[in-house]
Amino acid sequence: MSRIASVLLPLPLPEAFDYAEPEGMELQVGDQVAAPLGPNLMRGVVTGLRDGAGHNRPLKAVQARLEEPALPEKTLEFVQWAARYAVDAPGQPLAIALRGARAPKAKPQKLIEPTGVLPGRPTEARLKVLAAAKAGAASAADLARAAGVSAGVVKGLLEEGALAVRTLEPAVRFEAPDPLRAGSKLNDSQAAAAEVLRGLVRDGGFQVALIDGVTGSGKTEVYLEAAAEALAADPTAQVLILLPEIALTQAVIARVAARFGAQPGEWHSDVAPPARRRVWEGVLSGACRIVVGARSALFLPFRNLRLVVVDEEHDSSFKQEEGFIYHARDLAVARGKIEASAVILASATPSLETLRNAETGRYHWLKLSARHGVARLPDIDLIDLRDTPPESGRWLSPPLVAVMGETLSRGEQVLLFLNRRGYAPLVLCRACGERMTAPDTDSWLVEHRYSGRLVCHLTGFSMAKPEACPHCGARDSLVSIGPGVERVEEEARSLFPEARVAVFSSDTVFDAREAKRLIEAMAAGEIDILVATQAAAKGHNFPNLTLVGVVDADLGLRGGDLRAAERTYQLLAQATGRAGRKDRPGRALLQTYAPDHPVMQALAAQDREAFVAAEMGERELAGLPPFGRLAAVVASDVDAARLDAFCREMAEAAPNTPGVEVYGPADAPLSLIRGRRRKRFLVRADRTVDLSAYMAAWRARVRPKGQTRVAIDIDPYSFL
Repeated sequence: MSRIASVLLPLPLPEAFDYAEPEGMELQVGDQVAAPLGPNLMRGVVTGLRDGAGHNRPLKAVQARLEEPALPEKTLEFVQWAARYAVDAPGQPLAIALRGARAPKAKPQKLIEPTGVLPGRPTEARLKVLAAAKAGAASAADLARAAGVSAGVVKGLLEEGALAVRTLEPAVRFEAPDPLRAGSKLNDSQAAAAEVLRGLVRDGGFQVALIDGVTGSGKTEVYLEAAAEALAADPTAQVLILLPEIALTQAVIARVAARFGAQPGEWHSDVAPPARRRVWEGVLSGACRIVVGARSALFLPFRNLRLVVVDEEHDSSFKQEEGFIYHARDLAVARGKIEASAVILASATPSLETLRNAETGRYHWLKLSARHGVARLPDIDLIDLRDTPPESGRWLSPPLVAVMGETLSRGEQVLLFLNRRGYAPLVLCRACGERMTAPDTDSWLVEHRYSGRLVCHLTGFSMAKPEACPHCGARDSLVSIGPGVERVEEEARSLFPEARVAVFSSDTVFDAREAKRLIEAMAAGEIDILVATQAAAKGHNFPNLTLVGVVDADLGLRGGDLRAAERTYQLLAQATGRAGRKDRPGRALLQTYAPDHPVMQALAAQDREAFVAAEMGERELAGLPPFGRLAAVVASDVDAARLDAFCREMAEAAPNTPGVEVYGPADAPLSLIRGRRRKRFLVRADRTVDLSAYMAAWRARVRPKGQTRVAIDIDPYSFL
């Protein structure tokens, strides 16, 4: 054979497979090919080519080179780096990178046009159809409608050859952005930050900058100036803007389109497959120069990526928890390094890892300390629920209800924030104490009054709420414990019957279009009280919103999450930051049973620096991120005894390495999911240790058997 091609398949396989290159095919690295795997042909990508001389083992041959452009070399390099970092099979991130290529294309358009041949019987109806066809190619239905005739007339002309069908493949076209188009007027602080970013882009090469700006300080306008610089400097330059939530996408797309006079490519799970294919092809060809998308957009095959922006970089939604496990913020920095491009991280509440990199000078640190225009940060007050609890059966305290009444009487809007979906988080039996859980899962079932069902938000299981307890059979004994957003909405409607109340959560807003409709209604003043989860707590600008009430400020502090304090501070700072974003002063009230907690004190004093200093001090003493590294290993099996035996074997196989501590195995907090028992190891390592290499070496020492599964999470965010 002349050459051997290493072909990576988008499957959880440990490495690329070798295939013979057929004579005359002349493959190149990055080519998409059809390669045999068992009885099937699979789409794969050539990752290497070498001389086949002397190779005496028969190899299957590559069947065909696909008629699609090759993946860029740096995209392949990024895919392989991501796999090594995540200690996973390289086919996993490749599957994400090829997701657009495997989506169906838009259906070709069939147009009918005259051939110049006259029909045998030129009736009035036929002549009308021919005249309509000469005016412009159209479909059969359009021609019949324009001529005022039946479809049979058009069919007859086609059969006689007076008309012909032309198939038009949809072109992959994107409007060219205009980087010289005037942007928003910047204040002095924004202008100074924008000039620094323009300089970084002009200098070229890999550099990372943090835009650290309070809520409402205009971070988006600043990073769009950097995007304009990148697009203006190189007519082939491409820009990627990553967002944590689909709900934010439409608003940012509108701002990008207004700034550059062209719609950017849109990439997230709510985009229809043909549109996803169009964006993927546009990115690969270079025609799509700006992409706004969710975390998986990071794997698109950019031809000349010059700038990556990670907006709301602290957000936990950037962490992919299933399948290929990764954090998009960390991989965005890695992709920037591979592409030799600039990376901008933006947040009002940066993660401690990012702040540490800024403090030590690894990242450029740009601060926006004031809101744009005349707006100022809201006043934040704590409501001690031990002193002023809600009335029996209610969840809103008298002080919050009173301020809500005052706010509504002035014609202003209220946001009630509770990061808990549904009506009640727990349903139990008063007779026997049984807690309703999903089958074969430890997760509680959440009651949803809108649908009348009990839902597991972990596995997706749902059932109608039974009339009797499934455990003891007692009728009318099931009671709802605790509040969700639906229950708070019910209370708000009862307290303020004249108010227009709406709920914003993933149960009520199913797609980007519905999110856009609700956000626009709120911004237009068509809603008086918005009850919302974290979907509405970030990135939105509601000019008439002056009061934010946090129903359960302590919610995120419960449990054993190592990042609980940081995450709670970030979420509540973002939620309260929705108030007072225009010319009216804002106010936020936090209901809490722990007003002395450092998080609550820092929020009330609006003293982020004090909170960060205290949290950093604790992390440094414990050697936790950002001063150390963490990895989690979750082993699972349907058989508890087999899982215990495997975990003992795995514990014994852990490499003994200085600077690494292994804890466990222990039952995971959610020890049963979908019938699988789960145990967890937690690994802490010094920053001088290559944690990915350590985990890869450990994994190579043990081989799961039967139904035992092992998942490795580098830098975990969830500890369930």
